[in-house]
Amino acid sequence: MNPMLNIAIRAARKAGNIIIKGYERRDEIQTTLKSVNDYVTNVDKASEDAIVEVIRKSYPEHTIITEESGALVGKENDVQWVIDPLDGTTNFIKGLPHFSVSIAIRVKGRTEVGVVYDPIRNELFTAVRGEGAKLNDTRLRVESLRDLKGTILTTGFPFKQVQLMPVQFAIMSSLSADCADFRRLGSAALDLCYVAANRVDGYFEMAVKAWDVAAGDLIVREAGGLVCDFYAGHSYLTAGHIVAGSARAIKEMLNKIQPCLPADFK
Repeated sequence: MNPMLNIAIRAARKAGNIIIKGYERRDEIQTTLKSVNDYVTNVDKASEDAIVEVIRKSYPEHTIITEESGALVGKENDVQWVIDPLDGTTNFIKGLPHFSVSIAIRVKGRTEVGVVYDPIRNELFTAVRGEGAKLNDTRLRVESLRDLKGTILTTGFPFKQVQLMPVQFAIMSSLSADCADFRRLGSAALDLCYVAANRVDGYFEMAVKAWDVAAGDLIVREAGGLVCDFYAGHSYLTAGHIVAGSARAIKEMLNKIQPCLPADFK
């Protein structure tokens, strides 16, 4: 096993154990509002601390970029661990059992390892660049689609940037002419993994951050799918708008999405 993958899995499982304990002791959850519709809990922070501790023991000089603490710059800045210690915090707070730990390892600007762990279902999604993607021990392969007829698409609402809501609804209205239904599950990392596992046929979202999607991005691509921004480019980790699916699904989705974008959309 790739040594960094092994450490990422160890970190994700340790964090997952902390999250499950917190989930079972709901009266001990402490919630803080970071910004509009954006929450953090003591469990997010404990999960992050556990991940950082595991990484630091094996790779003390690597840089770690986390949702809650920002960049913990190491001497070896060419290697960056991009972490979301609890993707789906709102679900966690509400007691809705759908959230994950997301860990991506980027080397010289390219994602080499991706791990997404769902502690509720004990499902571990992993990928190493050039070696494929797995759900636990099962290989993942994105199915090719002829068109969007009958498809299930997953998305996330841009609740932190409410000015984008009209664009969100316009896109969904456009896509609804062809697709069968939508899912809004609340964890971008798992949305991408579900594309890789063919549980949904495509995914799109605005206003995401790199730690939300960096690991899932690699998992989709190593499963044979495609990931791009709304203009079919590769800026989704910085631009914050993302589409994922099979090659044909991506083409059909972009044909529906692009006419809905305002002239100043970036």
